[in-house]
Amino acid sequence: MLTPHADTVISCGQVVTSLSPCISYVRQGGALPTPCCSGIKALNSQATTTPDRQAACNCIKSAVAGISGINFSLAGSLPSKYGVNLPYKISPSIDCSTVQ
Repeated sequence: MLTPHADTVISCGQVVTSLSPCISYVRQGGALPTPCCSGIKALNSQATTTPDRQAACNCIKSAVAGISGINFSLAGSLPSKYGVNLPYKISPSIDCSTVQ
């Protein structure tokens, strides 16, 4: 008998694809790219459960660690600029296990 289990729906590939249009902005500032807004909103709407949000957080944490030159003040302000409330701050030091 099969029982349902809480697998995450979001993959790191989806997270990276959603947020890649934001890379130039978080490095250099300037105009907010429309595809970045769409990606953040899509990612937020896909991450509806705690495991999804934790998975997305871990993917973001891993991705930002591999990208040089990120201004974390700009990165952290992105969700609010697009009217999205993330339950965590975009930072390489976040503890994703505490994300609800």
